[in-house]
Amino acid sequence: MPIAVGDRLPDAVFKIKTARGIEDLPVRDLCAGRRVVLFAVPGAFTPTCQERHLPAFLERLDELRAKGVDEVACVAVNDPFVLDAWAKATGAEGRIRMLSDGNGTFVRALGLEFDGSALGLGVRSRRWVMLVEDGVVKALAVEENPGEVTVSGPETVLRALG
Repeated sequence: MPIAVGDRLPDAVFKIKTARGIEDLPVRDLCAGRRVVLFAVPGAFTPTCQERHLPAFLERLDELRAKGVDEVACVAVNDPFVLDAWAKATGAEGRIRMLSDGNGTFVRALGLEFDGSALGLGVRSRRWVMLVEDGVVKALAVEENPGEVTVSGPETVLRALG
């Protein structure tokens, strides 16, 4: 059963690229005592993710922060090197944290994975957005079609924040 509003995020560890190399970032450390927006893309550099989903969060980042969001982070089943390159290529570096779930452990624990093997992608994350407060999901929207951005954009979170 997929994660739902009111649920606590599962224990998982993301990989992030830093100036020191690849480091672990446990979900609990990311979210403890903080209001975080997490959004997931099926893949870095893929058309909808690159042209519509990530740019929407970059455009509305100041509004999200003004409403009390401590951090906006993007989850993808890509390696941390790819996500670092994507952040640099899109202007997200230093603005939106890129969280590598390279093995899909986190998205499987959420119940939000899909099998993209027919397209040569393997297991990937569905496209979604959630507002998390101190590790608890306060708002969640999941796209039915991974090629669309209809409910998984920043507008969903801004509405939830009032």
